[in-house]
Amino acid sequence: MNTLERVELLIEKENLNKLNNATVLIVGVGGVGSYAAEALARSGVGALILVDKDIVVASNLNRQIHATYETLGQPKTTVMKQRILSFNKSCNVIEIPQFYNKKINDLIFSYKIDFVIDAIDTLVPKFELIQTCLWKKIPFISSLGMANRLDASLVRVGFLHETTYCPMAKNLRKLVKKHRIKRRIPVIYSLEHPITQSKIMSDSKIRKECLPPASVVFSPATSGMIAASRAIMTILK
Repeated sequence: MNTLERVELLIEKENLNKLNNATVLIVGVGGVGSYAAEALARSGVGALILVDKDIVVASNLNRQIHATYETLGQPKTTVMKQRILSFNKSCNVIEIPQFYNKKINDLIFSYKIDFVIDAIDTLVPKFELIQTCLWKKIPFISSLGMANRLDASLVRVGFLHETTYCPMAKNLRKLVKKHRIKRRIPVIYSLEHPITQSKIMSDSKIRKECLPPASVVFSPATSGMIAASRAIMTILK
């Protein structure tokens, strides 16, 4: 049984072998990262490294592909691995159940990585990962803000300096300027103006828990699929 015969028809056997021998790192296995992992595994990428310390919670059910009633309370990396192995037993899924920061670079980059998908939703770790990829000269793409948006048709691929209407992009540009980074940074972003989410959901002092972003599946899933597509095309070049 050749489960990847339709992929092979599109890219031919030699290129499918390239994918089988490739390793993609996905940092952040939420709304964007879970769809990216799904798409890469279904396309024949041989190894995926999943980095995320979060567990599946009820608020993930509306937009994250590994989130079901059965997976509530379980680590996202674990349930994503189980899901992938349910349709691609030959994919080598490596779990790193930690939040990313540059302190764990030695662990992550001890593997030979062909492409990095940055699906981190907090600014400083995102910038540290981008810095690392630039320094190590590993091809990557960074997904910017996809929350507080509804129209997936406005998701685009480009470079950080081209972005508009994205608060995360604005703050990331400031860090890039501060650190005098001159290289172009490939990103996935939305042209849609985000809504302002002002409903207080808890008395937590953590902003993300007190004022969580509004989100639906369309834009995050689209970003994840685009990220996976860029990874595949880069590996095949």
